Amino acid sequence: MKNKVEQLRKEMGLSQADFAKAIRVSRQTVSAIETGKYNPSLELAFQIADFFSQTIEEIFLYERSESHETQQ
Repeated sequence: MKNKVEQLRKEMGLSQADFAKAIRVSRQTVSAIETGKYNPSLELAFQIADFFSQTIEEIFLYERSESHETQQ
């Protein structure tokens, strides 16, 4: 899943550590989310969206793989 967390964080002039403190997670968690190595829980995704005053869909971009598409 791709996301715009790093872009939004940098636009606000926040370090990973400052952003992590604001949403109550570790800096390592923020790093992993930004690099796509970790998908946040739904609750954390809502916290991130609320922090940036955006919807989850605006921040997290789900790309459906062909194996999950319905066969016709």
